[in-house]
Amino acid sequence: LLRTSAPQDTLHAQDTTLQNGKNLKRSLSNTKTEVTNQDNSPEYLLPGSHERPLMALLPNSSQPETPSCVRDLSLSCWNPPPGHRKMQGDFLYITVVTTEGRRCDITSCPKGFFLNRYQSTEEVFDPRPAQSAPVSHCFTDLLCHLSPAFKQSFILLKNKFHLPPLEALPTPYHTLSWLGPPCSSRVHKNTFSRLGVDEQPAQAPDWNEELQAARDLPQGSLEERLQRDKALLQVNSAFVRAVTQGAENVIDGFVEPVNGNPEDPAFLWGGLFMSQGAASDVFGGERAAQRLELKGVQAYSDIEGSQGLHTLPTAVVDYRGVRLSAQGLAPGIEGSEQDQEAGLLYGVNAGPQESPQRRCLLEHLAQAAKALSIQRHVVVSPKGNVVPLFTSIDAQGLVGADRRFYVLDVFRSFPADANFCPEALKEMEDTGFPKSFPHGLCRLRPELLQAFIQHNWMKMEALKSVRQQVRDPKHYCSNIFCLEIKAYNFFFLMVGDSRSTSAVREACKEVGSISLIIFEMRFNPNIYSPGVKFPRTENESTNLQRRLLQEAAAFIITHQIPAFVDYCLENNEGPVDGASLKKALHHKGINLRYLGHVVKAINQSEDKERLRHILRIAIGEIFMRSTKRIFNNFVQGVDVSSLSAAVSHFLCCLLVPHYMPPSIADDMKKKSRRRGRGAGPSESTPWSTLTAAELWNMVTESLIRLICYSTGPNHLVEQYGLQKLSLLREFCLKTGIQLRLKDYFLDNQNKAPLNPEDILNIFPVVKHLHMPIVDASKAFRTAQISLQKGLLDQAYEQLKEATYLYGRVCDDLHPDACYCHSVLARVAFLKGMVKKCIHSICEYFYTSVYMHAGGETALAQKCLLRARLLMLTVHGEDHPYTAALDSCLGLVMTGSQSEQYLKNALKLNTSFFGATNLHTALSQHLLAQLMCSKGDYRSAMAHEKEALSAFNSMFGEDHAQTRCSTEFLSTITKQAVRVERSMRQAGPECIEQTVEVHFTIICN
Repeated sequence: LLRTSAPQDTLHAQDTTLQNGKNLKRSLSNTKTEVTNQDNSPEYLLPGSHERPLMALLPNSSQPETPSCVRDLSLSCWNPPPGHRKMQGDFLYITVVTTEGRRCDITSCPKGFFLNRYQSTEEVFDPRPAQSAPVSHCFTDLLCHLSPAFKQSFILLKNKFHLPPLEALPTPYHTLSWLGPPCSSRVHKNTFSRLGVDEQPAQAPDWNEELQAARDLPQGSLEERLQRDKALLQVNSAFVRAVTQGAENVIDGFVEPVNGNPEDPAFLWGGLFMSQGAASDVFGGERAAQRLELKGVQAYSDIEGSQGLHTLPTAVVDYRGVRLSAQGLAPGIEGSEQDQEAGLLYGVNAGPQESPQRRCLLEHLAQAAKALSIQRHVVVSPKGNVVPLFTSIDAQGLVGADRRFYVLDVFRSFPADANFCPEALKEMEDTGFPKSFPHGLCRLRPELLQAFIQHNWMKMEALKSVRQQVRDPKHYCSNIFCLEIKAYNFFFLMVGDSRSTSAVREACKEVGSISLIIFEMRFNPNIYSPGVKFPRTENESTNLQRRLLQEAAAFIITHQIPAFVDYCLENNEGPVDGASLKKALHHKGINLRYLGHVVKAINQSEDKERLRHILRIAIGEIFMRSTKRIFNNFVQGVDVSSLSAAVSHFLCCLLVPHYMPPSIADDMKKKSRRRGRGAGPSESTPWSTLTAAELWNMVTESLIRLICYSTGPNHLVEQYGLQKLSLLREFCLKTGIQLRLKDYFLDNQNKAPLNPEDILNIFPVVKHLHMPIVDASKAFRTAQISLQKGLLDQAYEQLKEATYLYGRVCDDLHPDACYCHSVLARVAFLKGMVKKCIHSICEYFYTSVYMHAGGETALAQKCLLRARLLMLTVHGEDHPYTAALDSCLGLVMTGSQSEQYLKNALKLNTSFFGATNLHTALSQHLLAQLMCSKGDYRSAMAHEKEALSAFNSMFGEDHAQTRCSTEFLSTITKQAVRVERSMRQAGPECIEQTVEVHFTIICN
């Protein structure tokens, strides 16, 4: 009633408490196709255009705006009703201001709603019914009686076209939009959603109990596991929302700290314990410790079958340059030091003790260490005792008041990265490592450990085979069997004779296995940790662990980074922005601190030109991460009242190379006019004196170790082809800044492109735990294996099962569910089930392919144009994926624009993949078809000859694609001869004959 929905509402944060909308799907096949200038695309989307309008990102609607029904609708200041009025049936007191300006006080009772007798004031209130107004069962009926304007507007509101349910689905977690609506007024938020029941401090939820109760749910049957996964996802989603609200309240200054330490203040809010963390004298980098703590909690939470070992609900949030760590409160852990010491069962400071609880905890920790590839080792405690450990030296095992076992302080659960450990200087000085780093918490990623273990296992198998062949070729692999247990890191080797046993022992010893009869690799997380002492009896084991960590660190440089470069060369759907680059690197186990080495590997590659899009993204990510660190220090000292001005000033310094603050520029202009007069007192704040030159000097100084240098934004644009718009988007997403949606002119060398009014908000950026959906994920992985084997029918059924399981646990907008729907749609398309794949897809590009196959050419064109607009905004045109979009656009468009898109696709494919590549050959073939349909047979033959040459070199003459290209070339050659002959003979009937060409979108 206050404000109807509009297209701008899609940019606002959706309320994640909405009901599940997966049963409200509508059929896209029943949607009427809009016929609006189908043959032309906007000029800013044509190849070669440098215009990047942001206003085009706003959803448009042909529906007229519905006028507001009322000016204001709120609970009365006299609400809730007092006791004597409750006894007479009063429920609520409501105040309404109609569009005519009339203020009405309304009372809700069991019979309905009625107008109060007199208009209330601050001193007088009479909730009795007025004589002129009847009691209405429906609230809107009463308003129609009181306001004629409301009656007319309400009729229009009921007849208005509403958004389809698929466009209003909730997301499991808050989604940050870096652009906000251009309107000055924001969406009206009801402040009485709880009907006058205020949240009291005693009502703070117990997040730890909620999470642990969900984890303790039974897992015996499929139905029980689905219910458990759903409960975990719901609890974690609510926890993340609470952390977001708590971080805003804490950093905005509305919550008082509970301790007296100004360097490390701690806060309690809404059942959350939040702390900023102080830099350690040994490690430094409190931000790294908080991030690694979250990763450690994630690793222990993901262990299957370890319900006896618990971790606290944890999240890390960045807001206004400050990072907070938020955890749930566990009973008996956040109490006094005496209570904690009483419950401490495991740790370097636990002391010798024996109890059934301690033995049970050690069993759980041993199982977790096996799953995480952590070696059991012994260290010397500060008191001189020898303490066996299954974790890092910082970890503690406690029993809470709820009798559950908790493991805390797991931020060093993964082994150290020897490439950045000063302690490894003597062993690695010949390799150029180790290198310095701002903090001492550089750890290896679990993906790298798994890849390294798999590499060593393959190496061991090769060594074993070679040694067996050397000793006795007759017994080569005759009695060796390998049984894999759950993962690559643990294998039983059953040996038949002494020669095989000797070969296995030597191979295991050479690759660094901790056992000589089975292949088992584990890592000591306390190696290269300052202050950790090992007993002399552990010298052999610690030397082996140092060797393994050095080899694992070298494995990143020698294997993983080259493998990442090869992946980018072979895949046209590579990274397009910083987030996708980060995901691709982490998949290979490469930390972002190796971005400088990735840049170096690309510069030294023979295919540097084909990798220029990856180089561009890596350079941009390096500079944006450095800029973010400077911004964090910059914004911490800014008052809330000056926040918008400070943020806009920082962005102007970042994007405009010669930008100077207005106060400094004015002083320089007036300096020559001042003769013998002293300057007045300056009102400028410290943040307002920052200039573009100073900012880029600070950015460059912090990047010397990453072999990157830049003098400003223009250098990044000219040298690497980066877009200022892409830099602005990356920076906003990393810092939580939301800008006003409008077209920004970023090419001006002096004028500020933004002003304080363009900064709409700063949102908290939350890193949280990801709750796995176990059964659905297993079904999806099984389907992927079937796809690799070419079993489409079996994969289709397995994907349908995975989709059903995802739907039982989460909404359709969950990332894993979206990807499952996408793969299901592709398989349905390959099986010829076009209409079904339209219902499942969640991506613009593939949607357009399926729409076109289903005859919805206009919708396919719109999806492709939308995808191209997003691609240009995020990265720019110079990317292999743009070639795929332009190829499809060339097929669905008509006229001259079709030729423009296909020629641009050919240009990009030739540039990134070379002339003898499948992508380039298909582009040549499509252009030949287009030219043939236009009657330009000379150009068609030229393109088809290039395509045929590529097909011959790749597949040979007997391949189906080569034969198809040969037949098409022969056909258009004959047609060209006939046309030439007819032109000479001036035969008009023969000139009109053309070759029939069928265009097909090829989805690679």
